[in-house]
Amino acid sequence: MRRSWRTILALFAVLGPGFVTASAGNDVGGIQTYSLAGAQFGYATLWTLLALTVSLIVVQEMAGRMGAVTGQGLSGLIRENFGLRVTFVTMLGLFLVNTAITATEFAGIAQSAEIFRVSRFIAIPVAVLVVTLLVLRLPNKIVERVFVVLSLMYLCYIGSGYLAHPDWGQVAHDTFVPTIVPTQAFLLTVVGLIGTTISPYMQFYLQSQVVDKGSRARDLPAIRVDIIVGSILAIVLAGFMIIANAATIHRAALHAGKPPLDLATAQAADFARALGPLAGSFAESIYALGILNAGVFTAAVLPLATAYIVCEAFGLEASLDRRFREAPVFYSLFGGAILLGALLVVVVPYDSLLKLIVYAQVLQGVLLPFELVLMLVVINRRKVMGKHVNSAWLNAVAVATAIAIGSLAAYYALRQITGGG
Repeated sequence: MRRSWRTILALFAVLGPGFVTASAGNDVGGIQTYSLAGAQFGYATLWTLLALTVSLIVVQEMAGRMGAVTGQGLSGLIRENFGLRVTFVTMLGLFLVNTAITATEFAGIAQSAEIFRVSRFIAIPVAVLVVTLLVLRLPNKIVERVFVVLSLMYLCYIGSGYLAHPDWGQVAHDTFVPTIVPTQAFLLTVVGLIGTTISPYMQFYLQSQVVDKGSRARDLPAIRVDIIVGSILAIVLAGFMIIANAATIHRAALHAGKPPLDLATAQAADFARALGPLAGSFAESIYALGILNAGVFTAAVLPLATAYIVCEAFGLEASLDRRFREAPVFYSLFGGAILLGALLVVVVPYDSLLKLIVYAQVLQGVLLPFELVLMLVVINRRKVMGKHVNSAWLNAVAVATAIAIGSLAAYYALRQITGGG
């Protein structure tokens, strides 16, 4: 027994940036995209998570290795290897995407507030104030650790998924045997699942955290354990989010002879029913607290991380220890991302907030291949990485990931342009 506890403590001792980054993937967009996948398509999208597990580990390991070997963040390496023009386009895209994701976090806060019968026009200004105070008054590490602890409430999906008595045979089949539903909605969902599971900002964030931690090449074994454990735990939790929604909401619709929930008809509060088998009458409150926690954390960390990343790319001053006149771009980016994200949620009709959240994940999926190409070029340059360049099999997985995601994204965009159903 004592040896078991020592093993558990040793495991948690090595968990760091990789675990936090993977946990951050289960933000408002993640929770609701996984929930919609289960509620609309049952277990049919589970196979995508199996494939994404390998891709997530490989991509994050590349980011962690680049940070440990070079001592630089990803944006700095992009500037050094591709020049200012590519860096500017990349950073502009990152800022716009991250601002859209910040908006989804405030959308989650608004949805949570409405569940508690509080107007979003009150909740959003309060959230902006709270998020700003969290960043300016508390160390980022404390905010991260509080989020990880509070994220334990997401374990409710595992309990609820089990108590809902899903068809485990079907779960196993759909996990290992790809199922394709030939509809635009299914394609949109798959691209959204990719975007929310391997978010473009996660690689920038992870690499900067590895650098800030002072990790070096000798620390690569521990970094890999951290990334593998964090990624697998995040994927398992995502899988149970799909299972719980499939075994409750999707199954109930089938039994009632009704069409399943879809993006046009679903609201955030509908997904609370997935926690019913475990939480009973408290399901709605636990769900609301979950997306509130995810929304506040990511709305606090993401704009700040974005400001640091962009300033690093152009060699600009970036520090909360500086005054505004000493780091005007840093503070403007941070404040601008928060205010633009919050404003977008205020002006978007409440019934469209879920669409905003899901389409933001799709946008991440569309842009991810471009980031992967940049990472692959850098990590295969021996003058940058020395003996720590990618192996042949790592390149094969990363290239296959970029091609698969790029093809899906291009096909989705083509269907949108041509109006395909």
